Amino acid sequence: MTAALILLISSLLFATGWLLRARMKLKQKNLVISLQGKEIEKQLRELEQSSEQMKELVQEKQQIIGIVSHDLKGPFNRIFALIHLMNLSTENLTEDQLDYLNKIHQISADGLSMVRNLLDNRMMEDIGFDLAHEKINLATLLGSMIKNYQVLAEKKGIHFYFESPPQVILLSDKVYLTRAFENLISNALKFSRSGENVSVSITENAEKILVSIRDEGPGISEADQSKLYQKLQRLSARPTGGESSTGLGLWIVKTIIDKMEGSIECKSVEGKGTTFTVTLNK
Repeated sequence: MTAALILLISSLLFATGWLLRARMKLKQKNLVISLQGKEIEKQLRELEQSSEQMKELVQEKQQIIGIVSHDLKGPFNRIFALIHLMNLSTENLTEDQLDYLNKIHQISADGLSMVRNLLDNRMMEDIGFDLAHEKINLATLLGSMIKNYQVLAEKKGIHFYFESPPQVILLSDKVYLTRAFENLISNALKFSRSGENVSVSITENAEKILVSIRDEGPGISEADQSKLYQKLQRLSARPTGGESSTGLGLWIVKTIIDKMEGSIECKSVEGKGTTFTVTLNK
């Protein structure tokens, strides 16, 4: 056997061995890839299952919040009505009893506002909302609203002022407009101290209506102003009467005003109060 033939056979044997080893490595890699693929598929199935479970939990939580909020609204409304009736006849009450009645009034108003905000939040997130368009005298609407808050203002020792032309007409949704201004007015009272003033004023021109709600409370820091309308955002300033906050009020206001194609602006200096100005189209 010649040297050339021996070299050729050796080369062929080496090439065959190398190919066999390469094939074995490829099989091993394919096996690893296959196992990894099965593991990935398993993890994806588990992730999908977890995602479905999470979705069901979120839906269940929203349903519970909706049911609880709706069921709480009735008792709070009845407590609120009873307090109004008791306030009509307070001659036989002692000063301590009057003080307790005032505190119950504030607590029930605070609780009712929180429940309404929770219901508004659920509706806006889960269902969405459409606006009705009816002719509204905004001066009458806000004047009536302020009368409802006057008792709370007096009990906190806050002076309440309202300035408006007798008629300010626009086409809008009365229910949602009421909810937006209820949040702004209740916030102004919530962050005001005894002896301070809260003023609501309406001005208009040919195309726009401007509503300003001004308080003399602690003001809003620049840092807080940058996150003012974020959902569930609690600001550094604290209510003066121990009232609660869901962190939903201003988010609801902004959502409603945006839906009406209006705008809201906040001007505030720490220690010098806050003014919210809502601009609406006629």
